Amino acid sequence: MAEGVKARAAAVAMLDAVLGEGRMLAEADMALPPEDRARALRLAAAVLRRLEPADRALAAHLRKRPPLRAMNILRLAVVERSLGAPGHGVVNAAVEIVRANRKTAHLAGLVNAVLRAVPEGALPGVQKLPRWLRQPLVHAWGREVVAGIEAVHAAEPPLDLTLRPGAEAPEGEALPTGSLRLAAGGQVSALKGYAAGGWWVQDAAAALPARLLDARPGERVLDLCAAPGGKTLQLAAAGASVVALDVSEVRLARLRENLARTGLTAEVVAADALDWQPGEAFDAILLDAPCSATGTIRRHPDLPFVKDGSDLPGLVALQAQLLDRALSWLKPGGRLVFATCSLLPEEGEGQLAGALARHPGLAVERVDLPGVETGWWTEAGGLRTRPDLWAERGGMDGFFMARLRAAG
Repeated sequence: MAEGVKARAAAVAMLDAVLGEGRMLAEADMALPPEDRARALRLAAAVLRRLEPADRALAAHLRKRPPLRAMNILRLAVVERSLGAPGHGVVNAAVEIVRANRKTAHLAGLVNAVLRAVPEGALPGVQKLPRWLRQPLVHAWGREVVAGIEAVHAAEPPLDLTLRPGAEAPEGEALPTGSLRLAAGGQVSALKGYAAGGWWVQDAAAALPARLLDARPGERVLDLCAAPGGKTLQLAAAGASVVALDVSEVRLARLRENLARTGLTAEVVAADALDWQPGEAFDAILLDAPCSATGTIRRHPDLPFVKDGSDLPGLVALQAQLLDRALSWLKPGGRLVFATCSLLPEEGEGQLAGALARHPGLAVERVDLPGVETGWWTEAGGLRTRPDLWAERGGMDGFFMARLRAAG
């Protein structure tokens, strides 16, 4: 295949995996050089962010929808052109990809004709959230907020870094909450200061739970459900004695890599938190509980196409179990931050209300955090972020978090 076509073909294969097999983009196993794989992922994600607008643009020129692979080739080409890629090269690449597969080779003429007929330019409209998610979010936040969330989801998100004091870092926008924001795109490992380990990739909202916990030097701190490790690095950089626990040994491998790169230390434990028992109690615990991850769609646009909400009841039950278990590991008067990267209230505000009802003497602590706006705090003392906040800056992930203080 010609230069640039391999990454496009890989992007089509990734779309086939997401839309045809229900697999996440991260699960796509592509034997490509890192640069080509990164480009393929960006292209596939760009299509998933604009699937409905792309399909509307194509529908006027299709008598009937072709097989999935051919449709994905068309979608990729239309989206690439809408993002400014030269039309001639995009069409030629699409025809080459469709010809390379014997099951689609006979559709080369159709692909060529349709792409030459579809007008170039921006695709109007945005990708809507699926019904199983959109309805409860409209109920929780209102139509205007949900429309704002969908508008942010349509754009490739910027890259956020968490810095250690005095670290060498690339040029970027210093966000009010302390993160550094860079424009999207590029290879992370090629950025200034990567090898020196003075920073790590972490969404600005994802950096807030550890800041809310406010770990101090010498404290014994548990990072529960720790992988891939951004919060562990924050806690270790604060000087705490950190135990990082996660059920996934595979995900912990990335955490260990980041610890090695940054020169930070933590005790890493691969175990199921529902079975594990610590040898002694903790001064503080950060529980970033497993959840629907609906707050991370701007970074994972494949999620709405793979999930259907059927796992939500089990996740809500697991979150409550983990929260109760973690509270039992605190020293008297210790503190715990509960967090989920979900936009759904039952995984956030509802969990806080349930914990307070189950644990007399448990108190919510609202603390001042730099850059956190007053409107982000809930009446109950939790902190709620959403993608439509800071929309003009590129948004942020959706999180709920609350700091709890155990009875003394």
